[in-house]
Amino acid sequence: MGNRAGGRRTGPKCIAIVGPFASGKTTLLEAILARTGAIPRQNPVSSGNTVSDHSPEARAHAMSVEANVATTDFMGEQFTFIDCPGSIEFAFEAEPVLAACDIAVVVAEADEKKIPALQLIMRKLDDLGVPRILFLNKVDKAISGVRDTLKMLQPTSAVPLLLRQIPLRKDGVVIGSIDLALERAYIYREYAESEVAEIPGDDKARELEARFSMLETLADHDDELMEQLLEEVEPPKDAIFDDLAADLRGGAVTPVLIGTAEKGNGVLRLLKTIRHDAPDIDATRKRLGVPDGGAAVVQVMKTIHTPHGGKLSVSRILSGQVADGSELWLPGGEIAKVSGIYRLLGKDQAKLTAARIGDAVALGKLDAVRTGQTLTSAKGGIKPLVAFEPPQPVFAFALRPKERKDDVKMSAAIQRLAEEDPSLSLSHNQDSAETVLSGHGEMHLRVVRERLEGKNQIAVEGHPPAVPYRETIRKSVQQRGRHKKQSGGHGQFGDVVVEIKPLPRGSGFQFSDTITGGVVPKTYIQSVETGIRDYLKSGPLGFPVVDVAVNLSDGSYHAVDSSDMAFQMAAKLAMKEGMAACSPVLLEPVMKVEIVTPSDATSRIIALIPQRRGQILGYDARPDWPGWDIVEATMPQAEIGDLIIELRSATAGVASYRASFDHMAELTGRLAEEAMNANGKAA
Repeated sequence: MGNRAGGRRTGPKCIAIVGPFASGKTTLLEAILARTGAIPRQNPVSSGNTVSDHSPEARAHAMSVEANVATTDFMGEQFTFIDCPGSIEFAFEAEPVLAACDIAVVVAEADEKKIPALQLIMRKLDDLGVPRILFLNKVDKAISGVRDTLKMLQPTSAVPLLLRQIPLRKDGVVIGSIDLALERAYIYREYAESEVAEIPGDDKARELEARFSMLETLADHDDELMEQLLEEVEPPKDAIFDDLAADLRGGAVTPVLIGTAEKGNGVLRLLKTIRHDAPDIDATRKRLGVPDGGAAVVQVMKTIHTPHGGKLSVSRILSGQVADGSELWLPGGEIAKVSGIYRLLGKDQAKLTAARIGDAVALGKLDAVRTGQTLTSAKGGIKPLVAFEPPQPVFAFALRPKERKDDVKMSAAIQRLAEEDPSLSLSHNQDSAETVLSGHGEMHLRVVRERLEGKNQIAVEGHPPAVPYRETIRKSVQQRGRHKKQSGGHGQFGDVVVEIKPLPRGSGFQFSDTITGGVVPKTYIQSVETGIRDYLKSGPLGFPVVDVAVNLSDGSYHAVDSSDMAFQMAAKLAMKEGMAACSPVLLEPVMKVEIVTPSDATSRIIALIPQRRGQILGYDARPDWPGWDIVEATMPQAEIGDLIIELRSATAGVASYRASFDHMAELTGRLAEEAMNANGKAA
């Protein structure tokens, strides 16, 4: 005991601040920066003056919409804090950040509604293997006791939540905290360091009970401490501190600290815990599998496009050092040259000449570099240390500039935005000739639009993307098509007889010929198929035709006037007349949808599905996710467009879904007419 690798780790640390939406992350960062002297005073979020959330979009919506970086010094050590958005729509922003951080501070509060969101965050930290401290915020407003709150929050964590502080109350009001390891009381002072005090006599029994519970949890990983507790011997304080540090670093516990960020209460204890207990760059290197050696290894956490400084790659130096002008290799063997190194404090930048191991800095002008990449000074580059896969988009709109001349400008701006936010995806729909932007919710894409219109000065308009309707036929028909034209000199002549038949769903298009005796020469049979395929791009209802077989059975030709073009025209004529007689019918795509939801909202989700013409296939508990369910259903693509908005409002913003194409289904009656009218094609 006392030697469990619990000693203090020095050197630069990188800390992610995460937590559910509106739990107080930005406020906590502001309080930290004020307490460490990086800013003169703590500004409330409502002032629109905080270091984090400095973008116009974050201020307009009063929420974090991107990760914000701030480096400060505390007791002679450098800490870089990265404030990550809390909304699930911007959650992917945190992944490349978390991978390169030493520790995460999870900001939570005593609010039952936010438990599923907290669970998602804790799960992500587990997946990435990042140690964490839980900062229980807004303790002054909590109605229930801290220990009851912990019981409520424990299901969100795979390891024990270890209470390190309990509130100190006077007449029912929280006036400070008691540190269970130090056995000291701290009286809160607004925006200032707490006052150390003796533990009041009335609270002594409560403190002893809570402390014993903390030591019991620590003893699960320390036999010597277990013996001391059984023999009722008081363990030495330095040994307890070593255990606290070793268990946090090993991911065996999640220590819980309390405070009220808005008043700056509890911030100093949090900083001291990070300083003493948090792992350092060595642990992060080990977790990521960074190769040994003197070469610089750099992990890119975020990309920012600044109005004047160009592109900045916010990066963690995992080994070696990087000087201004250094050449770094990308994973594919390309070389990028660093042009400017900056220490960040929100939108403010301070220029540096070099960055050392452990530093989190912005590297300038690495144009080919993307978020999540691993760079190195070693020749030839190294494999990426982490692989990031953005979740499947759940919301989309078709986008076009109001002015045609802004087309190219808009494409370039969206490319830059997608570099800053890799969870955005842009595609071009061939059928509808639309540029479709997809993301993770209505707010996510709203912010993108605002950036296009604000930062990039491009007026845009958006509408729901077109649904890829198709059409097919119910009846078979035989049809002749003759194209004859005489215009002096060579004329045009093509004559075909085709048999058009419906095929089973999903068969596509099949062409065959049963020509005998050379009535249509072989050279023209290919032209007939080309003409048919060309016609099938838009059938009688105005949509691409599928699941049809066409056989060329007869025809005739002219030795002089026949040509490829004439037979193509004849084929199109035959198809045009024949298809109209084949009882054309509209088909709509039906998707298989898998919805993940907290169990208490499952019944609401199930009730939603039939309202969108969906069919429930079944639901079950989500494997390894206590308190969550998976609901499976089929649903027409036309009904999925804004499904996510309804799912999120039914589940305090945490439900999500995956959709994949299942089958095409006939669509008739009013809905079919509406679909054709919406696409400018009347029946």
